[in-house]
Amino acid sequence: MPVTLGEEVMLLSLDDESGQAKDKWAAACAVASGLLLELARAGRVGVDDGLLEVTDASPTGDALLDGRLERIAAWAPTSRSATVANWLRKEQWKTVEATLTSLRERGIVTEERHRVLGLFPVRRYPEADGTVERELRGRLARVVLEGAEPDERTGALIGLLHGARLHGLAFPDLPRGQVEPRMAAIAEGQWAGDAVRDAIRTTQAALVAATTAAVVAATMT
Repeated sequence: MPVTLGEEVMLLSLDDESGQAKDKWAAACAVASGLLLELARAGRVGVDDGLLEVTDASPTGDALLDGRLERIAAWAPTSRSATVANWLRKEQWKTVEATLTSLRERGIVTEERHRVLGLFPVRRYPEADGTVERELRGRLARVVLEGAEPDERTGALIGLLHGARLHGLAFPDLPRGQVEPRMAAIAEGQWAGDAVRDAIRTTQAALVAATTAAVVAATMT
């Protein structure tokens, strides 16, 4: 199975050598958003009157996505406010853990465990197979820097990165101002059908809300 949008965001956020996540709060929200968007693209979830719902509970065949689908199916009917933003706030860290496990099982990253000062456990995920990330970054460069037309998948990924203001994860060596206008145009473009575009816009709006809340919470702790 190809890697998911959430796994692609996770790969971009991990430092290849240290295995530590960069922009971890915003990246966590974007990872969770990526998996939710994959489920929407697969016709498994939708939004009705502002609330997230499962429209098709049949498995996708991807263990990472199916795990999220099962959790949404258990949560949404029992929640007083099953909005996409609430789902992202609730599930972002669990989703990151599941995504890292999936990347490790695929052989794309390895897991290293350490203790800081001999007391505090720390896990790192350095890259084991750089093929997937190289292809991913090449695809982003062709669309954003060289002006190629995005396919639906690449357009969705760029929309997620733009919505979470993670331009620097995709293009760490370039100033934001050089890539942001093109990424914004792609995020609003006509590369997807109406249903997918609506799902992306809903997810983007929830991603902005969840990212803002996460960053505010982080500054208060």
